[in-house]
Amino acid sequence: MRRNHLIAAAGICLALTIYATLAKLAGRPALIGHAEAYWVVVIERFSAYGLLGILLSLLLPGRVKLACAFVVAVAVGLEVMQTMTTDSHPEFIDVLQKAAGGTVGVLLTQTILAFLPRSPS
Repeated sequence: MRRNHLIAAAGICLALTIYATLAKLAGRPALIGHAEAYWVVVIERFSAYGLLGILLSLLLPGRVKLACAFVVAVAVGLEVMQTMTTDSHPEFIDVLQKAAGGTVGVLLTQTILAFLPRSPS
């Protein structure tokens, strides 16, 4: 049952990330407001993809490369899809921030999982 909850949480996180990336500027969620400082935007991106990386890492224990590849593919894919919207401005630095957040989330979770005691099978 726990796995179903993780799948649902990862799906919801991915759906919200897609919405926040591809929505019109007026409909995008903002932590402080639409006139927020650049470092707040960086923290938002890093945290959102970090959470996605954590959830994927919990779903795929021991599959670091697959989880990292998925997070990076989502970051690149959404940034490419942003070129098709009229009021967004995709940039390479955004992809790096998102991919770094996701990768840190995956690696941090995998490191924690490696040190947790395992139940006897």
